[in-house]
Amino acid sequence: MAHKLTILLFLLTMLYGCSKQNKIEPSSYLLSEQHRPVFHFTPDSMWMNDPNGMVFFKGEYHLFYQYYPDSTVWGPMHWGHAISKDMIKWTHMPIALYPDSLGYIFSGSVVIDWKNTSGFGKHGFPPMVAIFTHHNMDAEKAGRSDFQYQSIAYSIDKGRTWTKYDGNPVIPNPGNIRDFRDPKVIWHNESQKWIMVLAAKDKVKFYASTDLKKWSFESDFGINGDKRLWECPDLFPIIVEGSKEIKWVLVVSMQTGAPNGGTGTSYFVGNFDGHKFTNVNKNNAQQWLDFGTDNYAMVSWSDIPDTDGRRLMMGWMSNWQYAQKVPTKKWRSAMTLPREITLCYTASGSFKLRTKITKEFSSLRKDTINIELTNISDHEYILPLNQVGLYEIEMTFVKTNDIAFLLTSVENDSIKVGYQKTTNQWYIDRSISGKSDFYDGFAARHHTSSNVDSTIVSMQIIIDKASIEMITEDGMVAMTDIFFPKTDMSKIILMSTKPKLNIKSLTVHNIKG
Repeated sequence: MAHKLTILLFLLTMLYGCSKQNKIEPSSYLLSEQHRPVFHFTPDSMWMNDPNGMVFFKGEYHLFYQYYPDSTVWGPMHWGHAISKDMIKWTHMPIALYPDSLGYIFSGSVVIDWKNTSGFGKHGFPPMVAIFTHHNMDAEKAGRSDFQYQSIAYSIDKGRTWTKYDGNPVIPNPGNIRDFRDPKVIWHNESQKWIMVLAAKDKVKFYASTDLKKWSFESDFGINGDKRLWECPDLFPIIVEGSKEIKWVLVVSMQTGAPNGGTGTSYFVGNFDGHKFTNVNKNNAQQWLDFGTDNYAMVSWSDIPDTDGRRLMMGWMSNWQYAQKVPTKKWRSAMTLPREITLCYTASGSFKLRTKITKEFSSLRKDTINIELTNISDHEYILPLNQVGLYEIEMTFVKTNDIAFLLTSVENDSIKVGYQKTTNQWYIDRSISGKSDFYDGFAARHHTSSNVDSTIVSMQIIIDKASIEMITEDGMVAMTDIFFPKTDMSKIILMSTKPKLNIKSLTVHNIKG
């Protein structure tokens, strides 16, 4: 009898233990991995950098990315792969493209060949065609200059498996360009041709093709005297807000010279006739998609249906200054949240892109708290929060004084984000945000000037454990920074140089895992 009672007690103990364990939500396991974002895309392990080949097909958003599955630092590049129904919740897929005898698989793009111009389609099913750079490391080590060239691969099963084209490379290196890479391909309806924009050291080159296999050179675009390294270009038409006018946007990521140091994503606005891009802004003006330090290689999704009509983009949330040194162990790097881009004509007489987080992100909101403004009467106000490290804040206020949010942890790490009236600047200050000894310049204050004359402005802040994305002035300013607190930020204090009678609205969203 005693033996049976012992067994019964053991079974009850196991049942109770399992019951308690089953109450743990899946997100709790992610939260236990320090610095791992919860709602930003990360590789399950190892190294990741540029987003590649982003395309929409048959209800799926595809994200390919630079991936090295054998280390947490850069190495022989593969194309990792993930799919999503909403660009928020992602499913990891098998590696799409592996290095081969022609070299590593560097950045590129994917298109849907709806008319089967390539001949890769079968039984009326249009192929997905990847256009990418082969990087021949042996040739580089031998001192040659022609070790990068463009190749293609195709899939007829919605990107699950890929076949590389027997005729690769489709664009050989001219022989004297060491940096000759990152092709972005679009269909140009007016000329009925495929157009490729390709980074070539300190400029971009345009090529045209009717079948994705044979390409002809069209033109160059650059800035006179600019010697910086250009990477990861993108090209797309966009309608000017409030009109029927179409302009073209040329996106280029820069290896140096970003607004707050290191690498960053810039753009030009102009016209494109199928052969040549012409900048229409004054002084060949180069502008920036993000003024933080951690949004690089930002490119747009191809083949978004006309019924949607949005221009959707995503970037790599890091900076080459320190990307391989950040204090994460199992994995390195994340992507930004997906963003919608629109184009406006400003009062100063120039074209400028607006940025906003895609509407799909709102599905993650929970426990929304609309703050009663009558409760805010002091210089400091602690925001009501229901969890740790996962928040969204939306505020509208009058730019009459300094105003900021101070995020703090129990370890006294902090990050401050806000507006400074005296300098008319937006800023993110990560000077004492936690771990920073991996790079001398990491602990710093990043800032950019306000771009609008209006005194009433919007401010959106999204925090995901170890990253912050700020969108202000109806999308005219975006800043993205990463940081590494010793423990997650658990308190947010609204701070101002005056009592907060200038706040028009304030909302806090706790975010689901």
